[in-house]
Amino acid sequence: MSTERFFHVNSKGKLARHDTLEQALAAGKRGGYVWLDYVDPTRDELERLIEPFEVHPLSIEDCLDDEQVPKIDDFEHHTLILVNRYRYADRQLEIAEVALFLGGTFLITVNHDQPSAAAFYAKLDEQIALNGDDVKKGPEFLLHVILDYIVDRKYQAIERLQDDLDGAEESIIESSRSNQPGDLMSLRRSVVTLRKSLFHEREVLVKICRRDSPFIGEKSLYHFRDVYDHLAKCFETTEIQREMITSLMEMYLSLVNNEMALTANRTNRVVRRLTLITTIFMPLTLLAGIGGMSEWTMMTGPQNWRAAYALFLLGMAVIGACSYALLRWVERRAESEP
Repeated sequence: MSTERFFHVNSKGKLARHDTLEQALAAGKRGGYVWLDYVDPTRDELERLIEPFEVHPLSIEDCLDDEQVPKIDDFEHHTLILVNRYRYADRQLEIAEVALFLGGTFLITVNHDQPSAAAFYAKLDEQIALNGDDVKKGPEFLLHVILDYIVDRKYQAIERLQDDLDGAEESIIESSRSNQPGDLMSLRRSVVTLRKSLFHEREVLVKICRRDSPFIGEKSLYHFRDVYDHLAKCFETTEIQREMITSLMEMYLSLVNNEMALTANRTNRVVRRLTLITTIFMPLTLLAGIGGMSEWTMMTGPQNWRAAYALFLLGMAVIGACSYALLRWVERRAESEP
């Protein structure tokens, strides 16, 4: 469901809300300028703006297209600015488009995504009221207040994402099994999406600061340069986060490889011990088989059975000890070799 608000800003910077578009237009003719704010508007509601404000139909098409990247387009009677606002919660990044139509005597804002728009407007009106001295100077100053508010909320989302990155780093260091690579890939997608959006928005601010728009005067440029500085900081932060995710992925893979190597080493040690035991008992088993089948007493004579079996047991002990010593020497030699 779409919502709409109509304001008239007088020379003292006070916002007077009107019930209809016609009332706001009539108030604007007496001085000041008008601010029209829409959330999830229909095409018909936006096309009503073509006649009174001479809004170009192509700008309305861009406003209704959710796949547009942030940009700035100059038309004869207005400038269209498309930016994004972010919301990050529960490891999910939400991006909604904000369109701003700036003219000499009007500012029109169009927001999409009704559920998140409520949170967006929670403090926007307070921010505008606090900057009444600037807002009264013209619609480009109100544009600055809104853009500054959007950029500040961007940084809040980026900070929450950074908290999740720090948590992922701690969990990987504590135990690689407690962290799933899917979590890192989800964070990476969010960072890449942020970086793409911020890259285009930075270009928008560059064009504004260089006065590509005829509706932004020299006096307001200092304000937009401040917004550009904040936006550049956000962009640099996402660059750092992207490198951090790459390092975390490499760390995760390294730790997994180390654990696999340790497991393989433990398996090799077990197999070597079993091989050692088997090798030691093979000749003993042979001797036991010979003695058990009475071949030994036949060779020594039945009358010497007491001494024969004592010698048999002694022989088994000597062979076992020699086999063990020989295998241990071979094992130590193999370990000492590079």
